[in-house]
Amino acid sequence: MAAKTREPCEHLPVARVCVDVPLAHLDRPFDYLVQADLAETAQPGTRVRVRFARQLVDGWVLERAEASDHGGKLAYLERLVSPEVVLTAEVARLARAVADRYAGNLADVLRLAVPPRHARVEAASTEVEEAPEPAPAPDTAGWEEYRASGFLRALEEGAAPRAVWSAMPSEDWAARIAEAIGATVSGGRGAVAVVADARDLDRLDAALTATLGPGRHVALSAALGPAKRYRAFLAASRGQVPVVVGTRAAMFAPVADIGLVAIWDDGDDLHSEPRSPYPHAREVLLTRAQLTGAAALVAGYARTGEAQLLVETGWAKEIVAPRETLRGRAPHVVPAGDDAQLARDPAAATARLPSVAWEAARHALKDDAPVLVQVPRRGYLPSVACADCRTPARCAHCSGPLALRSSQATPACHWCGRVAAAYTCPSCGGRRLRAAVIGARRTAEELGRAFPGVPVRTSGREEVLRTVPGGAAVVVATPGAEPLADGGFGAVLLLDPWALLTRADLRATEEALRRWMNAAALARPGGRVVVATDGALPAVQALLRWDPAWYAARELAERRELGFPPASRMASLTGSPEAVADLLAAAHLPEGAELLGPVPVGEEERMLVRVRRARAAALARALHEAAGVRTARKAAQPVRIQVDPLDLF
Repeated sequence: MAAKTREPCEHLPVARVCVDVPLAHLDRPFDYLVQADLAETAQPGTRVRVRFARQLVDGWVLERAEASDHGGKLAYLERLVSPEVVLTAEVARLARAVADRYAGNLADVLRLAVPPRHARVEAASTEVEEAPEPAPAPDTAGWEEYRASGFLRALEEGAAPRAVWSAMPSEDWAARIAEAIGATVSGGRGAVAVVADARDLDRLDAALTATLGPGRHVALSAALGPAKRYRAFLAASRGQVPVVVGTRAAMFAPVADIGLVAIWDDGDDLHSEPRSPYPHAREVLLTRAQLTGAAALVAGYARTGEAQLLVETGWAKEIVAPRETLRGRAPHVVPAGDDAQLARDPAAATARLPSVAWEAARHALKDDAPVLVQVPRRGYLPSVACADCRTPARCAHCSGPLALRSSQATPACHWCGRVAAAYTCPSCGGRRLRAAVIGARRTAEELGRAFPGVPVRTSGREEVLRTVPGGAAVVVATPGAEPLADGGFGAVLLLDPWALLTRADLRATEEALRRWMNAAALARPGGRVVVATDGALPAVQALLRWDPAWYAARELAERRELGFPPASRMASLTGSPEAVADLLAAAHLPEGAELLGPVPVGEEERMLVRVRRARAAALARALHEAAGVRTARKAAQPVRIQVDPLDLF
């Protein structure tokens, strides 16, 4: 049987397609002919299947054209996957900018931006519903405490204000963001807001329903499952809702006429995408605001160096509460390691639960209020040591740390899981073990003995509590798993701060302050917050005064002096020594680029490349071109390129 003859359509017969092939040297559109029967359906933004290198691969139509610059013969589109337009022109432009910013491929970014197709969901509702009428302007009383009601007025008038908001303790941040979104919607424009996790998303979802009413927004998260996620995505792409909120999966949401992008707690590492090209939600949203002329809101209890840079460069204005207002809302923060406390309680220097922390908990429980205890490490005893010489106990097979899962458990390796029932210290021959690091479960056990008759609950990896009642109870939580308490916690105890402060990380103290402030913000006004460390530390001083802006400015100044992000731009190259050297040899790095390293990372090595911010685009382009040279010659060993990764060291 003769093959069917295909003829190109008369109008715009050429489709420029982004082919889903993750090779750097193929990171450009390819032209294909559009056959006549696809003339009306193969529109820009639709998914197609094309022949590429003798294989049938997926692709997205980026645009239609009258002619091609390609001098050879063009192949036809093999088929149209669906006439549904899933890639808007605005998101396509954003994806290209993000790929260029992170030295990545457009196809990789589009894979993050457009969820996999779910045919049943797509076919279930093909008619586009009319979007609900804009909601009335929201109440601005909450923002007036910050003297920032003008921010909401500007949003309602269709302007594009940009702000970095430092929330007060016990603030209903979800309601404030919902009010900002409501003002944007009232002005006839759409909004996208991104939060770090499902608990924050549930809070913002409920706040938006209360502010906008039902049917005016959708929640978009990768955890929803394929069908629900695609249904929410289609509601936005079809214009049925003007607002999308979600985790980092929502940063590319196809909202029409976007007027506001917002992110809560931008320092949380969950905002960083673990898949290539590893974009950060904050940077994606700020890029989107810049490209579309939308307003931007970067919010949190703490403030990152990146947010402070926005303020210092004038790109955004800060929104902070007046000191007199803040004093009425802030808890009373007490450091357990300052000179005054040590004079009253000399054992506080070594005690895990100093007397001031014990007293704060006792008074809160006496007042029938819950107590929150933040412990940086999960588990029971995540690290043990020889009881005689204090040498850390390690596995004889893989050298991993030994841990105890309960008071009756046998020591087992934290890495390989092997049991070490007959452990003998290699340094002194001792057989007894002691705790080196105490986890959340052991802490809960100790507090249960310290406060008999008081319920003790844990919130962490195994079970994350969302809320707890307002009565007397002790809640032991790891950072990020702290629940909300009805009426707020009467006391918040921040234990083992050294575990956060001594991490080998550029952002260790910034991250410690962020976790402390997020926990302290859950205390009721006038509640007690005890941090078990020296009050002279700058991060503790920022917590005592509830002044994240001061600490962020100090941190940014130090990084600027040392040449670290965000004052500079850094790229991390990780791979085998030969592969990293090969990529650097192929890269035409911009003038002034510095090479730092290499440092070993397991069996691989890591090289850092540092440039001034003005050379950031040139660095990303050079690394992408070098990656293209290597993929073109089919280099066997890959190199992972990450621009401004969170974990530099």
